[in-house]
Amino acid sequence: MTAKELHIAFLGIGLMGAPMVRNLLDAGFTVTLWNRTAGKCAPFKDQATIADSPENAVRDADVVITMLENGDVVERVMVEQGGIVALKAGAVYVDMSSVQPSLARRHAGMAQKQGAGYVDAPVSGGTVGAEQATLSIMAGGAEADIERVRPVFDALGKCTRIGPVGSGQLAKLANQAIVGITIGAVSEALLLAAKGGADPAAVREALMGGFAGSRILELHGQRMIDRNFAPGAPSRIQLKDMRMILDEARAEGLTLPLAQQTHNEYQSLIANGHSEADHSGLLLELEHMNGALLGSSVNPRKKG
Repeated sequence: MTAKELHIAFLGIGLMGAPMVRNLLDAGFTVTLWNRTAGKCAPFKDQATIADSPENAVRDADVVITMLENGDVVERVMVEQGGIVALKAGAVYVDMSSVQPSLARRHAGMAQKQGAGYVDAPVSGGTVGAEQATLSIMAGGAEADIERVRPVFDALGKCTRIGPVGSGQLAKLANQAIVGITIGAVSEALLLAAKGGADPAAVREALMGGFAGSRILELHGQRMIDRNFAPGAPSRIQLKDMRMILDEARAEGLTLPLAQQTHNEYQSLIANGHSEADHSGLLLELEHMNGALLGSSVNPRKKG
């Protein structure tokens, strides 16, 4: 199907969902929107249909996309509020939220009973990737279902099929393990260098040219230097992902010490009142722990 032939229902108009919807509309798709806070749909009211319930949003859609905060919210919207049972035969339900692999498999079974396909397709790239349509989309599901929604994915970024249902969520957990642990490593490296008298901005620039160079050092290292912790991805979401990583590890009989330590640091960060800070704000917890600011000898606990 071409863009003009596909009717999309998109549920979840948040930091990620809003720019994704914009890109789908710009690509020519017919879109119906629903959000728990209805006012977030208002910017699109002249270009999209606004539904009053999940059930009414998905009823006539060829492709249903959820981009919600966590698995509990997806469960409430798509199961308790009737989203999955309203899927029409032949539709494909694409969950782009980050949820437990086991939940993805259960929802796939429920969609199948309605005669619908299912793809778990969490994303990486943050709000910048959502705005620029450069998201990395990690898809789990039947090849046929993924190919049916390929035009949708092409409007949002680059899709890679990982394997059967649940595999996309496993890939996202792997992504978030690397992201969370690396944010911790960058925080420690920059604070170590700054405490010894080096310019952290110059250290970051030098490291970008070697093996330590990474997207995390490039973007989040700069955020730390600028102290710009406005959320692209809130720390509470990173904590949720770290918790899922550890849950999945326990289910598979694995011990992941770096993931456990990073989880504990995010837990402390949030306990200290920074749940809405960007996940690069893990630096704040490290500063609190050490009584020193990046590039300063000032004790952060004594700041007014």
